[in-house]
Amino acid sequence: MKLTAASGALAVCLSFGALGWGATASATPQPPKAVVAPTKPVAANLYTGRWYEIARTPNRMQADCQGATTEFSGWAGGAFKAVQTCHKGAPTGPAQVTKVDGKVLPASQNAKMQLAMLGGLISQEYWILDHADDNRWLIMTTANQRYVWLLSRAPALTAAEKAQAMTRLQQLGFSLAHLAFPQQVATR
Repeated sequence: MKLTAASGALAVCLSFGALGWGATASATPQPPKAVVAPTKPVAANLYTGRWYEIARTPNRMQADCQGATTEFSGWAGGAFKAVQTCHKGAPTGPAQVTKVDGKVLPASQNAKMQLAMLGGLISQEYWILDHADDNRWLIMTTANQRYVWLLSRAPALTAAEKAQAMTRLQQLGFSLAHLAFPQQVATR
């Protein structure tokens, strides 16, 4: 089968779906009534290491995504790399991997980032609206806040951490009724 420009572009768009780019919701997302600004500065170390997806706004591109992680690396002067992995069907299912380049946006106290693929041909702005004081979880959205993700440093949050994060999502104006809670690999 010959790869045409149109089918190549479609493949790129599907890859970005793992990160929520160009996502079409399977359930109507309910963003806050007004766009909420990030609430506090973000330390550079939040852009390193692995983050596990605990909750997200459902979207077609992540419909069958379980065990999702994002691995940040290479932080230097506000630039970094990220690898997003989505396992189809189960936390140990076939992996779909998307590699992106990122940069922190100026005057954002590290709370806003631009993620890009194909040398910047396709990009999306994300905001870290809030994070736990101990940096164990964070709330990330697209700039228009139509899509939200709750990420954690561990595959699962403790009951207290999850309650705190869910309360914070509600305080920021997000409806918990519209969130998906993907499976993660079981912890010991």
